[in-house]
Amino acid sequence: MTDALKRLSDEGVAIWLDDLSRKRITSGNLAELIDQSHVVGVTTNPSIFQKAISSGDGYEQQLADLAARKVTVEEAIRMITTADVRDAADILRPVFDATGGQDGRVSIEVDPRLAHNTEATVAEAKQLAWLVDRPNTLIKIPATKAGLPAITEVIGKGISVNVTLIFSLERYREVMDAYLAGLEKAKAAGLDLSKIHSVASFFVSRVDTEIDKRLDTLGTDEAKAVKGKAALANARLAYEAYEDVFSSDRWAALDKAQANKQRPLWASTGVKDPAYKDTLYVDDLVAPNTVNTMPEATLEATADHGQITGNTVAGTYDTARGEIEAVEKLGISYDDVVQLLEVEGVEKFAASWNDLLKSTEAELKRLTPSEG
Repeated sequence: MTDALKRLSDEGVAIWLDDLSRKRITSGNLAELIDQSHVVGVTTNPSIFQKAISSGDGYEQQLADLAARKVTVEEAIRMITTADVRDAADILRPVFDATGGQDGRVSIEVDPRLAHNTEATVAEAKQLAWLVDRPNTLIKIPATKAGLPAITEVIGKGISVNVTLIFSLERYREVMDAYLAGLEKAKAAGLDLSKIHSVASFFVSRVDTEIDKRLDTLGTDEAKAVKGKAALANARLAYEAYEDVFSSDRWAALDKAQANKQRPLWASTGVKDPAYKDTLYVDDLVAPNTVNTMPEATLEATADHGQITGNTVAGTYDTARGEIEAVEKLGISYDDVVQLLEVEGVEKFAASWNDLLKSTEAELKRLTPSEG
């Protein structure tokens, strides 16, 4: 069942699960996925926690305890989510140790409502690292303009970071620059660079969803011919940028100081359009030193019928540039699309966080013991 997943791992792609819940932890399912499906990491986001906690499965006792203590809803959410991340980190600790800290990682995101506030993002990242208190945690910081200096500051303090919500090639280069600047700060402060890790979460499927929608509106034969190509092209050009930055003289100086490359992480790899093969964003984004964080359905589909045929990124860059240009020639602006996706990405996570606040507040009220 997992031959395709093993082949993927053997090609240098770390398989991470894009999901976490208390039930997944306590039932032994996460441990089973690590043992049988080559899963070596976990990512979370506000939408994942909103879904998990709203289901109520496994959270009742902790919610009752928090209600008895009359904590704020924000504190309750942080206590619940960091408990899940801590437990998942403990389950993944053997992977972390075996890979020298590269994998066995669990990501937790700063409050998405802080996405445009550098100072608050840094403060929240430090607080989350302290609260979870596990060396195999990654703090997720969105790649907004305000997020970039926060990434540098947090990396400079020796805290490992998962940079999220990257859609554009230009922003991705800014993210890598922010990471290198953070490593340089950490080096100047005398920190051990070998202990600092980072991934850059480059979002895939949403690019096709938005561009395909615009191509459908055009409805021409030329438009139909380029459907379903932009997301892969964008991600492949991101890998080209990664190869460029991490072969530079600037990187060489950090490499000598035992720094770790910031790996590209393919995010949003569940296929949204049923017309496309359900393993498209796995099969066609195989390259060394990358991460693919998959929803469980994509993980199962890859295990069942994934076509892993070696590196599917090398040698594709000229074709990828042509595919982006073909979309632009039809009057669809790449810059407009990626900017919209960043704005929507931040808004969606903030909306999920607000939904989580409301549902948790309702649960705390329901469970608060009556006075007297």
